[in-house]
Amino acid sequence: MSIKAILFDLDGTLLPMDQELFTKTYLKSLAISLTQYGYEPNSLIEAVWTGTIAMMKNNGNKTNEEMFWDTFTSILGKKTEEDISKFDKFYKEEFDKIQAVCGQNPESANLIKFLKERGYTLALATNPLFPTIATHKRTQWAGLNPSDFQLITTYENSRYCKPNLNYYLNITEKLSVDPTECLMVGNDVTEDMVASKIGMKVFLLTDHILNSENIDTTNIPQGSFSDLKNYILSL
Repeated sequence: MSIKAILFDLDGTLLPMDQELFTKTYLKSLAISLTQYGYEPNSLIEAVWTGTIAMMKNNGNKTNEEMFWDTFTSILGKKTEEDISKFDKFYKEEFDKIQAVCGQNPESANLIKFLKERGYTLALATNPLFPTIATHKRTQWAGLNPSDFQLITTYENSRYCKPNLNYYLNITEKLSVDPTECLMVGNDVTEDMVASKIGMKVFLLTDHILNSENIDTTNIPQGSFSDLKNYILSL
C-alpha cells in the first residue's frame, strides 16, 4: 500500500462536537472547579487563553506543556505552580462531565478497527493543547481506546501546534515514515489540510467542517466516513 500511516484529528473529526460550545463549557467548568482554591474565574480563563495562544505560537524551544505553564505562572504568579495537581484533579474527576456537549459517531470506531486490521500505522494528530489525561478521555468519548494509536500528540510530547508544518514533520519523524507515505484526516481546512504542503495526502471530513479562512476546498478529497473509507481503499 502506498500509504503506511494515517493521521486523524480528534475534535470535530473522530469526536463529533461544536468546537465553540465545547470550549465555552470546558473553560466555565474549569473556572468553577478552581474557584475553591482562590482563583478568580475571569482572570483564570484569561490566563488559560493566553497560555493556549503561547502554545500555538511555540517555535520548538520548549514543550507545549512548558510553554503553557511558563506563561500561566507569569500572569498569575509562581505560586500557581503548586496548583498543577489541582488541574490534574479536575481532569480526573470533572472533565468527563463535559462529554455531554459532544456526540459520538460509531463510524469512528468502525473505521479505526478496519484500518488496524489492515495494518496501517495510526496516529491521533489532535492539536496538542491538552495534557495526556484530557486527550485520552476525549479519545474515549469518541468510543475509542488510546491504545488504538501508535502516537497521540499531547502538550507533554509536542513542541509545535497546528497549523505549523513542523508539527506534522515531528509526527512523521516519531513514526519513522516519510510525509508522502501519510494521509491526514481532519475537519479543519486551515489546521489539517495544511499537511499537504509537506507532501501528505489529505482528506477533509465534512460532518463538522471548519473553514475560518474561507479557503477553496474544491480540489481537496472530502466527504463522509464512508467516502473516506473508499478513498483510503483507492490509494
